[in-house]
Amino acid sequence: MGEEGLRKRKGEDRTKEDGQSIGSQEHQTMNLKKQANLFLFLLSPCVGLISGICMIVGTIIGSGIFVSPKSVLANAGAVGPCLTIWAACGILATLGALCFAELGTMITKSGGEYPYLMEAFGPIPAFLFSWTSLLVTKPSSFAIICLSFAEYASAPFYPGCNPPQVVIKCLAAAAIVLITIVNSVSVKLGSYLQNFLTAAKMIIVAIITVSGIVLLAQGKTENFKDSFKDSKISVSSIGLAFYNGLWAYDGWNQLNYITEELKNPYRNLPLSIIIGIPLVTVCYVLINISYFTVMTSTELLQSQAVAVTFGDRVLYPASWIVPLFVAFSTIGSANGTCFTTGRLVYVAGREGHMLKVLSYISVKRLTPAPAIIFYGAIAIIYIIPGDINTLINYFSFAVWIFYGLTVLALIVMRFTRKELRRPIRVPIIIPVIVTLVSILLVLAPIISAPELAYLYCVLFILSGLIVYALFVHFKFSWPQKISKPITMHLQMLLEVVPAEEVTE
Repeated sequence: MGEEGLRKRKGEDRTKEDGQSIGSQEHQTMNLKKQANLFLFLLSPCVGLISGICMIVGTIIGSGIFVSPKSVLANAGAVGPCLTIWAACGILATLGALCFAELGTMITKSGGEYPYLMEAFGPIPAFLFSWTSLLVTKPSSFAIICLSFAEYASAPFYPGCNPPQVVIKCLAAAAIVLITIVNSVSVKLGSYLQNFLTAAKMIIVAIITVSGIVLLAQGKTENFKDSFKDSKISVSSIGLAFYNGLWAYDGWNQLNYITEELKNPYRNLPLSIIIGIPLVTVCYVLINISYFTVMTSTELLQSQAVAVTFGDRVLYPASWIVPLFVAFSTIGSANGTCFTTGRLVYVAGREGHMLKVLSYISVKRLTPAPAIIFYGAIAIIYIIPGDINTLINYFSFAVWIFYGLTVLALIVMRFTRKELRRPIRVPIIIPVIVTLVSILLVLAPIISAPELAYLYCVLFILSGLIVYALFVHFKFSWPQKISKPITMHLQMLLEVVPAEEVTE
């Protein structure tokens, strides 16, 4: 071979080494791109206008319209004030959502109220919101919805009596586990499931409303005579009636939790709100009118499940349709809540206000799996002592503190952050009205009928200051030493990684 053969061999070896080097560089580049894609997964828009409307309608219409009518009527005292409160709650939800639309298009970050409070007031109010939301309001809401689902789903198997609490709670826990798995596996699967369940719940809404309209046309109006007689006008009763009515509308701000996943959020966020919430309001008022066409106020208050009673009287022998589709409705609302709230946990973890592992995302599924699993686990804890009415009052009091504070942030940023672009700009009177109503909703029950539960709620919110000081502000080293091995093992178990932007 001689000298020429040696040169060829050296050339081949060099080519092989260069090839390995190039292959290694390509492999590193692929890893960098993969990590960058992981970082951008929440920023990739995959929710359009139709999905946005379905998200709002599907999240709002759930257990509330099938659970709250009794409580609203009990506190309002008569048919007339009851229907008025349902309509007023819809108007308030629409005004609040319009304020959130300005915030969502001005600060296009997922996480709902969290980034708005961060921008307007700094990290402490934002942390208190995430602290309260992740440990109280959001899991309790998830638990309430799944308990309602379990009650309606188990009712046909126990005719003439109430289902055992053990059955209801086990079924509710199973629903939470199923929804958590679905949303941990795929963003698109959760969105598609939401669209399907929204279609299913609109079927039951259409059945009830059309039946009511037919009955009204047939002259079933006797329950609407003297509709304001025996009404209650005390501040406490009206406040509690609004609590229960607004619970049924809760979810009007859900799209703000996934702003980064909306296609063309400047257009689709406000359109989804303007179309979705008035549609829900009309449906709610018509559904309540339908209830009163076949039930007196006394009969409605005595009913174990209002929609089932309506179905038994109007749709027999096809009354089984009602509990089936009500179950679809509640599970759809629970799915929408889980889909959006997991993003709040993710954002809070990303800002360092929660365990770091909660901001990690799945390598294979590209979902915030740790955040969603954490949310589902806390919700299961609330099921154990869960009483629906108590949870609703506790939830409503806490949540309207932060709704009011968030809308106040909009007013404050009109003066402190004038440089921010505002594709949507609502008249200043709207956030002022919503803020004042929020203050009334928070203070009215405390002043007129004080209970220790409200004090406990305030103390829990304020306890977040201690947690913030110890673990976020001062950042003591010993919590990090404890959390670091836990984070590492959870990362390997769940196959999740930090969503950090990697540059070449």
